[in-house]
Amino acid sequence: MKIKKNDKVVVIAGKEKGKTGMVKEVISSKNMVIVEGVNMRKHHVKPTQQNPEGGLLEQEGPLDVSNVMINIGKSKKEVIATKISYKSEFNKNGKVVKKRYSKKTKEIL
Repeated sequence: MKIKKNDKVVVIAGKEKGKTGMVKEVISSKNMVIVEGVNMRKHHVKPTQQNPEGGLLEQEGPLDVSNVMINIGKSKKEVIATKISYKSEFNKNGKVVKKRYSKKTKEIL
């Protein structure tokens, strides 16, 4: 999967289209990501000792990976969605290291 935790992403499809956020969690077995502040769901919670009142809890729901793209914009309002590719390079020890880079700007992420 080309999207990793703590990547800045922009939603490109669905009811949350155009929103941006950081990836909190990647669920690779289901090809899903959880993006901070996007796709908020209400979850009913029973009263417990930690939360004696219970009630409604809002939390992010998962999004399909195909509905998000990496955002390489420098500011929060600047949105530049790009595809990701891999490039093999040699490190100092002479070992081959796979690096992610932006297809649009050709810079390494």
